[in-house]
Amino acid sequence: MGKDFSSALRPAIVMTILFTVLLGLVYPLAMTGIGQAIFPSQANGSLVRDARGTVVGSTVVGQAFTADRYFQTRPSAAGKGYDGLASSGSNLGPAARALVDRLKPDIARRRAEGVSGPIPADLVTASGSGLDPDLSPAAALAQTSRIARVRGVPDERVRKLVVDATDASILGEPHVNVLALNRALDALPGTGPSGARLR
Repeated sequence: MGKDFSSALRPAIVMTILFTVLLGLVYPLAMTGIGQAIFPSQANGSLVRDARGTVVGSTVVGQAFTADRYFQTRPSAAGKGYDGLASSGSNLGPAARALVDRLKPDIARRRAEGVSGPIPADLVTASGSGLDPDLSPAAALAQTSRIARVRGVPDERVRKLVVDATDASILGEPHVNVLALNRALDALPGTGPSGARLR
């Protein structure tokens, strides 16, 4: 019996070590190498850099924009807002009193900014991940009047930026990347941030 046990134990130990090395070391290193070789930008977080090479954000991870001169992102339930270490939604359903109470100040703020008519849901509700980098075109267009007023440019110019930045993907709803839109906004002649960082 002892001989049978030791003869059965040896292959089990060898296979455990083999698959630990293969799936815990070789496979992850191979996938990392392939990702770096074929998709280096995506493998490193799809980082966006300014003209000086400073990282200003990512195309796939949202960040909070709070200044009135910028398109603002949707609210985030990730930590204190757009915290990559605490990615999550609120898990609040449409009938939850806590959600209604949280929405009221956001709706009032949007109304004070001049948003009239139905407010696009993504202007006042968080995404499932809390890190969504995009807005619907309707949510971006609802903000153009405020931005045009603050920057002193015609509303049509700002609206055209939104239309030009809209990605009408065939696999999903049309969307606008907020970081890319705000960078295009700063590139408008005479409306840049005067050396200030995007916020």
